[in-house]
Amino acid sequence: MKTLYLDLSMGAAGDMLAAALLELLPDPESFVAELNGLGIPGVRYQRERAMKCGVTGAHLAVTVDGEEEHSHDYHPHGHGHEHHYDHEPHEHHDHEHSHHHHSGMHDIEHIVRDHLSLPDKVKDDVMAVYALIAEAESRAHGVPVTEIHFHEVGTMDAVADITAVCLLMDRLSPDQVTASPVHVGSGQVRCAHGILPVPAPATAHILQGVPIYGGQIQGELCTPTGAALLKHFVSQFGPMPLMRTQAVGYGCGKKDFEAANCVRAMLGEAGGGGDEVAVLSCNLDDMTAEAVGFAVERLFEAGALDVYTVPIGMKKSRPGLLLQTICRTQDRQTVTEALFRHTTTLGIRESVSRRYVLDRSIQTADTPWGPVRKKTAEGYGISRFKYEYEDLARIAKEQKISLNEARQLVEGG
Repeated sequence: MKTLYLDLSMGAAGDMLAAALLELLPDPESFVAELNGLGIPGVRYQRERAMKCGVTGAHLAVTVDGEEEHSHDYHPHGHGHEHHYDHEPHEHHDHEHSHHHHSGMHDIEHIVRDHLSLPDKVKDDVMAVYALIAEAESRAHGVPVTEIHFHEVGTMDAVADITAVCLLMDRLSPDQVTASPVHVGSGQVRCAHGILPVPAPATAHILQGVPIYGGQIQGELCTPTGAALLKHFVSQFGPMPLMRTQAVGYGCGKKDFEAANCVRAMLGEAGGGGDEVAVLSCNLDDMTAEAVGFAVERLFEAGALDVYTVPIGMKKSRPGLLLQTICRTQDRQTVTEALFRHTTTLGIRESVSRRYVLDRSIQTADTPWGPVRKKTAEGYGISRFKYEYEDLARIAKEQKISLNEARQLVEGG
C-alpha cells in the first residue's frame, strides 16, 4: 500500500508541508513551474535550498507581487505563511492593517474555483481546508462563519501554500496518509486581540481528536493552516508504520531552534499490516426503529466507518439491539459523543481491533446510457470490481429493464 508518513516532531505550517512533499517528487523544479502556471493572482513560487541542524532540506518561498510574504497569521512567531484572521466585517483591530481589504470565504472560493487551473478534486480539497480554518476561527471568536474574514495582505500566500499541498497530495496519490503526534510548541503568542496560549484557539479547535503535545520549545510550532491540512489529509496519527521508504523530503521553516525545524515526509510501501480501528458497542431496548435509523445516519456524519445492529435478548426478557460502530481511533471521541447524543444508552464499550482492507478506487466510464461508476478493489492477490448500484438502477428505470439486464448492457457496451 502506497503510504505517506509525516514526521511532525516540530509541528507543521503550510509552506513546510508543501516543501517536504515537493522533495518527494522526482523532478521538483518542473512541478514548481507547474505551480507558477496555475494563475494565482500575483503569486510566484520558488524552491530554495535550506539547512537545519546540519540536515539539508528545502523551503518553498512564495512572493506576492514581487515581495515575499511573512507570517500574516495572528501568530507572528509561527512557522511561515499564514493568514491574519479577523472576525469584524468592517472594523480593523490594529493600525498596521487598517489600509488592507478583507476577503471572506466567498472571495476565496471565487479565486479557487473560477481562476485556478486545477482538477475539481483539488479545488474541493482546497475549499475543505479553508472550511476547517473558517469554522475554527468562528468557534474561537464566537461569531458566524460568514463574518470570518482574511486580511488581503495574507490571502494570496496562504492560498498558494494550501493549493500547493493539495495539488502535491493529488500528484503523489498515496493510498493512506499517516503522521506522528503533533508537536504544537508551548508558551504564548501575541495577536491583535492580546496574548494567547499555544496552541492558539483556532489551532486547538482544529486539532481536537488528534494526539498533540507541548514539549519544551517556546513558540507556536503548528499553525492553523498546518493543522487544517493535517486534519483534512491524515487518516491516522501514531508511530511510523512498517514500510519500505522510497523517497524522503525535508520541508524547512524560517526560524531556528535547538531541534531541526522541519517537517519530514516519507513515501513508500507499507506491508499488509492493516490499521487500528475502534469498535464502540452499546445495547439498546427502548428506542424506536426510526430513532435508531436516525442515530445511524448521525454516526456516519460523525466519522464512523461502519455502523450495524444485531438483534439480542436483554434483561427482563426484552428484545433489544446491539449497536456497533467502527471508527478510526482518532475519531473515537467525536463518535462517542454522537452515540450518547443520539441514542438512549447509558454506557459504551470500546475495543481496539486491527482491520485489513483491499485498496479501493473508483473510475467513471462514459456509456451510451450515461456515466457509470466502476468500483475496483485490489490487494492480497485479489482483484474484483462492481458497478455502482445507483448508476445501474438509473439505467434500469430509464430503459424499463431489470437490474441484471442493465448490468449486462453496461458490460456489453
